[in-house]
Amino acid sequence: MESIKKFSYQSSLFFHFVTKKQTVYMISLFVIMLIFSLLAITFGSYGLSIIDYFLGKTSPIQNTVLTEIRLPRVILSCLAGASLGISGAALQGLFRNPLADPGLIGVSAGAALGATLMIVLGGDLFSQSSLGIFFIPLAAVAGSSLVIFMLYFMTKGFGYEGVTYMLLVGIAINAIAGVGIGILTYISSDAELRSLTFWTMGSFGGVTWPLLVPVILIIIFSIMVMIPYARQLDLLQLGEPEAYRLGVDVQKLKYVIIMTAAASVGASVALSGMIGFVGLIVPHLTRLLGGVNHNYVLPGSALMGAALMIIADLMARTIIQPAELPIGLITSAIGSPFFLWLIFKIKRL
Repeated sequence: MESIKKFSYQSSLFFHFVTKKQTVYMISLFVIMLIFSLLAITFGSYGLSIIDYFLGKTSPIQNTVLTEIRLPRVILSCLAGASLGISGAALQGLFRNPLADPGLIGVSAGAALGATLMIVLGGDLFSQSSLGIFFIPLAAVAGSSLVIFMLYFMTKGFGYEGVTYMLLVGIAINAIAGVGIGILTYISSDAELRSLTFWTMGSFGGVTWPLLVPVILIIIFSIMVMIPYARQLDLLQLGEPEAYRLGVDVQKLKYVIIMTAAASVGASVALSGMIGFVGLIVPHLTRLLGGVNHNYVLPGSALMGAALMIIADLMARTIIQPAELPIGLITSAIGSPFFLWLIFKIKRL
């Protein structure tokens, strides 16, 4: 009962610190996300009509394409974008570093290493098993979980020497995972290399409802836990000692943000593969639109990340249809110029 009251109190604080302008921006982002979701469901190599579906005028093949292929894909792109966007915003606030993103602490690299191990060394295992479709996502989740535990123990509960030490550990983990992925890529066969290449560049193809449902639960739960800590992230910008004097449990805040960001990003990476720059650029775009307070930035980044990822996936499916571009190429093409602009802007300050 006490935890419910505390959650209600934190939620009331959230609505109190969001301005009317920021509310309008979030509603607009939500409407944009819905519009592009409908467009993503409708357009593709196989044309569909949502209106015909609800009127019962679609064929069984069209119904199958809509409910079993197109709809899970759009939901996954929405969830992956939301998880990367809000995790990037939360980690930038926690580390007080505008260049931080979910990949910086090594979670994405750990998930990639786990999936790569399964693709290269476990190919015969999941090709001969009826449960083979679950092995790569499970391996990715195991890899991201291992990174979380390594971070936890090496930083003594996310508290040793502050966030700078944690960032350095994350960079080291990224480097180790990169070495492992490189070795596995070198010894892989041509078929494994092709599968590995497409996975590391990101794709929402091939997702099914049995794989998607656990990811939905993990990401939604992580976002719901993360948002009520927005005000504490605002206070943390004053520095850890000052935030502590203002009543913020800094250690608990680190634990919650790191664990929820890692869980949501690990779950999305397990199905979509490596997708870069979303967690970096989306929080900055959100701040440029409406302000820097985290009561707005966290949900705004989730909505903008979802909308951006749906748009990117739609572009990936339609630019060279019936073929498909890796989603990571689209996000990298958008994010790299913005990343360079951000570096030059910070250098001038």
